[in-house]
Amino acid sequence: MLPFILGIESSCDDTSAAVVEGTIVRSNVTANQEIHSDFGGVVPELASRAHQQNIIPVIEAAIQRANIRKNQLSAVAYTQGPGLLGSLLVGASFAKSLALGLQIPLIESDHMQAHILAHFLQRPGHPHTPPSFPFLCLTVSGGHTQIVLVRDYFDMEILGQTIDDAAGETFDKAAKILGLPYPGGPAIDKLASEGDPARFSFAKPTIPGLDYSFSGLKTSILYFIRDELKKDPGFIDKNKADLCASIQATIVEILMGKLRAAMTSPQSSVLSPQSSIHNHHGSTAPLHQSLVTGHRLPDVAIAGGVSANSGFRKALSEIGKKEGWNIFIPPFEYTTDNAAMIAVTGYFKFLKGEFSDQSGTPYARSRW
Repeated sequence: MLPFILGIESSCDDTSAAVVEGTIVRSNVTANQEIHSDFGGVVPELASRAHQQNIIPVIEAAIQRANIRKNQLSAVAYTQGPGLLGSLLVGASFAKSLALGLQIPLIESDHMQAHILAHFLQRPGHPHTPPSFPFLCLTVSGGHTQIVLVRDYFDMEILGQTIDDAAGETFDKAAKILGLPYPGGPAIDKLASEGDPARFSFAKPTIPGLDYSFSGLKTSILYFIRDELKKDPGFIDKNKADLCASIQATIVEILMGKLRAAMTSPQSSVLSPQSSIHNHHGSTAPLHQSLVTGHRLPDVAIAGGVSANSGFRKALSEIGKKEGWNIFIPPFEYTTDNAAMIAVTGYFKFLKGEFSDQSGTPYARSRW
C-alpha cells in the first residue's frame, strides 16, 4: 500500500497543500494572494499574514478532496526553503505541529529540488513518462534561474545559474515598466502572441560558462523605453504588443543559448572527469563525456513558474526537435509554486527514511 504524504508549500505568496499517494496526486489546493497586485510585487509582511489566514482551510480542503482522513497520512512534508522567511515560518510551524499531533514523520523539502521532482508527479487518468536519469533541467522562476544536472532524485548539481537577477524577475520588472499588472510574466506572454518579436532589440549578456545574467537586460529595457518616451509619450501604448514580444524573445533566447551550451560544449571545467554515471544503455561513462561527444544526455526538462510561458515552451520544443532531445515540460499546475511537488519530494524521502525533527529552521537562500 502506497503512503499518503501531505505537502505544505508557503515559500512566497501562494498557500498550497496537496496529498499524494506515492507519486499520484490525490489533491492539490492553492490559495493565491491578490493583495500584492496593488503593490506591483510581493510584500513579505502581508504575505506571511495571509498565509496564517489561508493555511488551515487550504489543508482541510486538500485532505477532503483527497478523500482520506488525517489519520491516514503517513508523513507531512513542508518547504524549508529557499523563500521569504516569514512565509516559510508559517508553513513550517503548522507542519511541525500537525506531524507532532498525528505522531507521524516530518519531512523537509527544498523548494528548488521540488520544482525538478514535479516531473515525477502523476495525474490520475493521465499516462505519464518522466525523464530518465541522468537528465538536464532548466529551472526558471521569479527568484532563480539554474541549469541542473539531475543524476538521481536527490543527486543534483548546479552547472550554471544567474549571478544577479532571475528570468522571472526580469519579466515582472519589464511588465512594470510597461504599466502591465503584477504578476508580469503572464501579462507579457499574452500580449507577446500579438506582437513582432523582431521589432525591437535589447542588450544580451556575455557571461562566460553556463551562468546567466539578466540585470543588464533589465537596464537596457528601462533606458530604451525612457529614451523613446522622450520622443513620443505614447510610445508604449502604440507598441505594447511588439515590446512584449521582443522582450520575451530576448529572454527566451538567453535561456536557450546557455541550455544549448550545456548540452553540446565540453564541461571539463565544471564536471569532474573522474565522476561516473550510468547512461540509458546501462553502461558507465565519465560524467563529462555524458554531456559531450558520443554520450549526450537525451532528456531535457524545464521547471519553475517561467516554464508556463508559451514562448519558452515553444522555443524548447523547437530546439528539441532540431537537436534530437527528449523534451519534458510539466503540466501548468505543477510549474508555479504548488504543494504537490513538495509532497512528492516528501514521498521519495519517505522511501529513504529521511525524516526531520522539530529543530529544523527555514532558510531564505538556497543551500545547494
